[in-house]
Formats: sequence, C-alpha cells, structure tokens
Amino acid sequence: EAQLVESGGGLVQTGESLTLSCAASGFAFDDYSIGWFRQAPGKEREGVASISTNGAGTDYTSYTDSVKGRFTISSDSAKNTVDLQMNNLKPEDTAVYYCAAGRTVSRGGKYFPMEYEYWGQGIQVTVSD
Repeated sequence: EAQLVESGGGLVQTGESLTLSCAASGFAFDDYSIGWFRQAPGKEREGVASISTNGAGTDYTSYTDSVKGRFTISSDSAKNTVDLQMNNLKPEDTAVYYCAAGRTVSRGGKYFPMEYEYWGQGIQVTVSD
C-alpha cells in the first residue's frame, strides 16, 4: 500500500525556518515525481515545489514564484524521503502542507493536484507575525 507521511510542521515566527519531510513507502519511489502543495483556510490547494529524477540520477526541481529563493526541495532516494526546506517564512506561508507522488506528472502539470496519485495526510505550518 502506497503511503506518504509528512513531518516537521509547527509554529514559527516571521523570518524563521522549518524543514518538512515526506517519507514514502509502498511504491517505486524513483519512478515518481514528488510535489509539495499547501492549502490555506478558504483557499484552493496550490502547488509549491516539485522534484523528479531522471534515469541518470539528475534531479529536476521547480518552485512557484511566491517561494522561489526561500524554499528548497530535495530528495534522498536511499531513504525514500523528500524534504522541503523553508527559509524566511512569512505569515502568508501559513497553511496545511501536503506531499504528493505522481507517476506521470507532465511538465506543465507539476502544480496540478489531479496529476498526483498518492497524497499524505497533511501537516500544519503556522507563521506568526
């Protein structure tokens, strides 16, 4: 059974950092793209960052504009984990964060939830001002 479990969320102040981790099991991790999404109250779920690895082991990462330069996504295929390092956090980053895995995520679909098959349960990140 495929499973994704997020950890590392919490309450921080503006300007501080957090690292979220997504532990994957039950599917061929190296064959999947992993995305981080977030959903704030009353808002739609939005894609934040994604990572995929080609056959040669090269990682391809992308970020939505609002987090570029502040967030870094990384993958450890030995541990089947994907981390999201979040620096200089802002109150508008407050949301429930989800990791997701997709086998056939298109280049233009990295931030579309429908392209991902497996989802974690989500974890709260709250940034106070």
